[in-house]
Amino acid sequence: MGILILAAFVALIFIALWKVVPFVVRPYLSPLRRLPGPPSPSWFYGHFRDIFKAENSVLHEKWIEEYGNVITYAGFLNINRLYTLDSHAMNHILTHSTDFQKPEQTRSTLTRLLGAGVLVTEGEQHRQQRRIMNPAFGPSQIRELTSIFNEKALQLRDIWAAQLPSTGEAKRIDVLSWLSRATLDIIGLAGFSYEFNNLEGSRNELNEAFKIIFNTDQQIRPTAIIQALIPILRFVIRDERMKNMDDAQAVMRRIGMQLVAERKAAVLAGTSSGEKGGVERKDLEGRDLLTLLIKANMATDIPESQRLSDEDVLAQVPTFLIAGHETTSTAVTWCLYALTQAPRVQQKLREELLSVPTETPTMDELMALPYLDMVVRETLRIHAPVPSTVRTAVKEDVIPVGEPYTDRYGNIQNEVHIQKDDVIMIPILAINRSKKIWGEDSFEFRPERWESPPEGAAEIPGVWGHLLTFLGGPRACIGYRFSLVEMKAILFALVRAFEFELAVKPEDLIKKSGIVQRPVIISEKEKGNQMPLLVKAYRHAS
Repeated sequence: MGILILAAFVALIFIALWKVVPFVVRPYLSPLRRLPGPPSPSWFYGHFRDIFKAENSVLHEKWIEEYGNVITYAGFLNINRLYTLDSHAMNHILTHSTDFQKPEQTRSTLTRLLGAGVLVTEGEQHRQQRRIMNPAFGPSQIRELTSIFNEKALQLRDIWAAQLPSTGEAKRIDVLSWLSRATLDIIGLAGFSYEFNNLEGSRNELNEAFKIIFNTDQQIRPTAIIQALIPILRFVIRDERMKNMDDAQAVMRRIGMQLVAERKAAVLAGTSSGEKGGVERKDLEGRDLLTLLIKANMATDIPESQRLSDEDVLAQVPTFLIAGHETTSTAVTWCLYALTQAPRVQQKLREELLSVPTETPTMDELMALPYLDMVVRETLRIHAPVPSTVRTAVKEDVIPVGEPYTDRYGNIQNEVHIQKDDVIMIPILAINRSKKIWGEDSFEFRPERWESPPEGAAEIPGVWGHLLTFLGGPRACIGYRFSLVEMKAILFALVRAFEFELAVKPEDLIKKSGIVQRPVIISEKEKGNQMPLLVKAYRHAS
């Protein structure tokens, strides 16, 4: 027995060395070491502790101003990370998605939480999932779902109105919490024809699971770093955070399986060929996203190579829930905050919205409102819900840059050489508010800038609106149209009905990133993520 234990221990040491030594050696071999950048404050943590303490992108933007537009900084174990705001470089990285993929540890974490859905998969599996899912997110499908967006937005409006004092005074409301409830109800109906009744106060274990996953009050855990380096240890070292995350994932998977089973049964019961246990191509119509996917998966007249497995379909459920729920609620939250800091913009937007003679606009009517569009664009520019993401090179490559830079040795360079496994940050927020592109007022919320966007904005390789908010290339956000129309429908209902002020001092509010960028009140950190606004009914001037 002693020999077996010793052998196991030696094997573990060997595995650890086999995994760790390349990480230790890599900083001395990587061509990224030639790039300018800040000195590392820690051999183990690199810059991560400083980044974690700062608001997202702020520290990186400071480095860009100091060292230039193409830099490197230190990750764990001083591993070099490429960081650049060069739009040519970003275009190369985003359009060559098979060469620059999500890091293995990121995919592993997301898979454990969400399953192998379209957010996680790579290569041919991703292309297959996306090819089948694309029709569900087209304009005609979103047009059909707009009535759901309106229904839930008006329900939220009426709930807030009922809470306001009859005296006409303002009431403090945590709009983040309520918007999260509303968007969960929306994705329930639009995604699965499932009523969560979250706005009505029904206890919902799914919402509790989201709170765990999106909790931004987290610390850098050395165990997580070690597990990222040695994946097998994820099954050996398990702390309370990991257990809670696994429990949350189990909740999402169980509810997802239930939703898939219910929609599959409904499809079979409601199609002309249901008695035969198959679905024909002519049956491929449906209102909610999951029904469309299940019908595609069950269709007998669609080639096998174009169909998703049941497991693939199931994996999209938490993906829909996460991507269609938290990102939009966070975006609307930051929009309302921005409007409190710009009363003139808030009133101008309200006047445009009140000029529409209906409280249930169609998608086309929403998209035809120019100032609403500018407000949404400006919100997603400086308050991008997901402020950054990361990619890893799967092979050696040369990344072109649009603007030459000076390397650490004083040489002018027109490209960046990288080796396999080098890490590249995708600076969504930093590019969106780059002073080089948007001018000295790039951090200011000014919707009118969209009346005549700067020429440099056209070079940002985003799928929508000269922004990187929804990324670009083959892995651009598949649901961006869904999110935009949903966001506009909610703002339409709320801004017409209420006036908003920030309930705390602006300097008391900070942003902290989990998966998305959420607000925290410094003096009330114990309350977690919140956005307290003073809300009062809007009274038309007589």
